[in-house]
Amino acid sequence: MIVKEEFLNKLRQLFHLNLYEVRIWTSLLSRGVSTAGELSDIGDVPRSRAYDVLESLEKKGFVVMKLGKPIKYIAVEPVEVVERVKKNIRNDAVDDVKKLENLRGTDVLKELHTLHTQGIQYVEPSDLSGALRGRHNVYAHMETMIKNAQKNISIMTTAKGLIRKVESLKPELERAAKKGVKVRIAAPISKENAAVAKELSKIADVRHLKDVKARFMLVDGKELVFMVLDDREVHPTYDLGVWVNTPFFTSAMEQMYDMSWEGLQKAGSVKV
Repeated sequence: MIVKEEFLNKLRQLFHLNLYEVRIWTSLLSRGVSTAGELSDIGDVPRSRAYDVLESLEKKGFVVMKLGKPIKYIAVEPVEVVERVKKNIRNDAVDDVKKLENLRGTDVLKELHTLHTQGIQYVEPSDLSGALRGRHNVYAHMETMIKNAQKNISIMTTAKGLIRKVESLKPELERAAKKGVKVRIAAPISKENAAVAKELSKIADVRHLKDVKARFMLVDGKELVFMVLDDREVHPTYDLGVWVNTPFFTSAMEQMYDMSWEGLQKAGSVKV
């Protein structure tokens, strides 16, 4: 049996298997029923490892050991394997989340916090900056900034960017607004995003931005994250943001934001 390496690598990623496991499994699928020795030869896996690998696959629900001698293994139907793997992944994810939630208030988290706060004392303000690659990472960082906001959040974005803000940041923006943080959002209001603008207006002051094309967020006059590429021309994977933590620059940006803010129309008064 010849299986392309590319296909094996894809299976490894999809089913969370190592190289020997995927070779033994595909070998057994091609045979239906087989011994460990036969699978070792077909899959080019050392015989000393074959039984361990088959035991692992058995625990994961990929194979069943047949009664009798010599010991043989039966391949489980691939569709059933998919369902079993899905269930295992869900269970593992729930367990991992519980472990992380249980870290709250423990000595482990306290020690990590101590390490971070001690380390930050030696960091120059100019070092508190970084590049955020990929839109997913940009929004994850923006979410953290919103969580930590105490006074105000000012956002300027594109028409499509406004829609993404609802999809990715609305829950955190709602929480920020409830604790008294002033939220302002400036973006082009169109037929495409009018409903979104109206929805955001319940938790933020949303205004129509006509001529300026920019994507950035200011928090408390201290932190700023801005995108350097046009979201109409870049794939989300390659989007790039820059984060800086400097009151000197951020407060200046906020003053310019304030100057343009007064001349903008409120979302409800814009005809689309």
